[in-house]
Amino acid sequence: MRHMDPVSGMLAIGAGIAIAGGALGTGLAQKDIGTAAVGAVAENTKLFGRSLVFLVVPETLVIFGFVIAFMLYSKII
Repeated sequence: MRHMDPVSGMLAIGAGIAIAGGALGTGLAQKDIGTAAVGAVAENTKLFGRSLVFLVVPETLVIFGFVIAFMLYSKII
């Protein structure tokens, strides 16, 4: 069994928080944007492309969280 030093444990916790925070923020943002997008597309089908772009924009939060988590994880190894 491999023992980790406290710094590695803190880095692992930080990586988990980075992913969880990004995912939580994305979910909350997409909930509101998705509701508005469905309503807009129901009124006018020409707005589908624009609403799809707005729905994808919050995904950058998860990507940033993943990049930070990967950077922290690379410090552990």
